[in-house]
Amino acid sequence: MSADDKPVNPKAAPAGTSRREFVALAVGAGLAAASAHVAGAEAAVVEKDVEIKTADGVCDAAFFHPASGKHPGVLIWTDIFGLRPVYRDFGRRLAAGGYAVLVPNPFYRTQKAPVISDASSFDFQNPDNRAKLQQWTGPLNAPGAAEADAEAYVAFLDMQSTVDRDKKIGTQGYCMGGPLVLKTAAQVPARIGAGATFHGGGLVTDKPDSPHLLAPRIKARLYLAIAASDDAKQPDAKTQLRAAFDNAHVPAAIEVYAGTQHGWCVPDMPLAEGKPIYNRTDAERAWRNLLDLYSQTLV
Repeated sequence: MSADDKPVNPKAAPAGTSRREFVALAVGAGLAAASAHVAGAEAAVVEKDVEIKTADGVCDAAFFHPASGKHPGVLIWTDIFGLRPVYRDFGRRLAAGGYAVLVPNPFYRTQKAPVISDASSFDFQNPDNRAKLQQWTGPLNAPGAAEADAEAYVAFLDMQSTVDRDKKIGTQGYCMGGPLVLKTAAQVPARIGAGATFHGGGLVTDKPDSPHLLAPRIKARLYLAIAASDDAKQPDAKTQLRAAFDNAHVPAAIEVYAGTQHGWCVPDMPLAEGKPIYNRTDAERAWRNLLDLYSQTLV
């Protein structure tokens, strides 16, 4: 471990530093209760703010890893609200379980993270807010943009001393991150061993570039967790996904989570009709399935 990689006391970190590094304890409030795999155990996790050169500029990102050793890499694609505290929590939690985790700002072409700090304050009925969504996602949705980003992020992971290059990389995505998981697995099939999507949006479309049509290029094992509300709106999607993966001989588990709403896995989701979207019980079940996927495939 180099001097730059040594975990430090967060209280001793200089104020205003742009490259932050500190030890997080996996039994912090909410994290220990959230993970059966790390509950009751204190695991030192190093967190850094990093920059990654891409074809379109420089992406700001957060990188998490255990304080010692080499570990399988994981790439997290956020939802439409981007890199913010709740996704840093996801990164710390995975790292506490033995993974080296990269969480990029998917909207780096527009502005540095966070584009929003807490999604619970977002009002979809506000026209100005809806315009912001297009501003954030437009450049990412340009042809080839996400694929180029995926290559850069995987290359970054493979260059880290804390990443075990002899093991496959996992990738997981939420909401808009779901299609990005499939694009990543198709773009870097030799390195991606597992992919998981949670309430992924737009996995199946009627366009020639629909993400599910990437199945023949994917070599990873997949887990797709579908919100009941999404399934109600697009009931044929799961059937089309199953056919695509079966025809391409891609091992994939597809599960509809009964009673859940789009976004149920992310704790800071806004209310929907006055009711919480986040469902802790089902979110924890989804997390356990994610860990099972990684433990079986990232070897």
